[in-house]
Amino acid sequence: MRRTAAVVPAALVLAFVLALSGCGNEDTTSGSSSGSGSGSMDMQEAAERSDAMLDAVLKAVDPDLQWAHGPTTTRACGVTRRRAVMTVVSADRRQTFLDRAEAFWRDSDYRIKAVNKDEVFPAVYAVTEAGFGVSVSFRGKGQAFLEADSPCVKESKVAPPTAEPNGPAYEGVYPLPRPNVRSDFWS
Repeated sequence: MRRTAAVVPAALVLAFVLALSGCGNEDTTSGSSSGSGSGSMDMQEAAERSDAMLDAVLKAVDPDLQWAHGPTTTRACGVTRRRAVMTVVSADRRQTFLDRAEAFWRDSDYRIKAVNKDEVFPAVYAVTEAGFGVSVSFRGKGQAFLEADSPCVKESKVAPPTAEPNGPAYEGVYPLPRPNVRSDFWS
């Protein structure tokens, strides 16, 4: 019994230390650290880095997919940016899309946290060295969504994304429409 009691607190301390160590600045494409920690990054800067990571993976997936911005959300000390894929990705091509995103993240030194091989709702989840989490997941009606979650950063106001979608912006439209763009390759 004593041995178990000593292990639990040690495990909790280790989990707490690991959770705190994920914050920091990062090169948005390689995932490597390049700064003095999250203390110097605010939510706006984290949102901009998240946007750059989402732009990079979308650029790496070939042929191009049409996308629109999803909602931005903030939490106590972090921010999440989203993209919704407006191109119809057939069930037969979903794994190809996920494989290309995963390969890009591996090449960029992101760590793959999980891969969901579900036939209906497949997904891939990765994390950067500085603690940004990124994912591509298929949800209702086969629509693909990309998300980037920042680590804990300084609170600040967060402006809307500046990147122009490569199709309709759907500003003020929520929820976004289902995929409605046909592609010779993806659809």
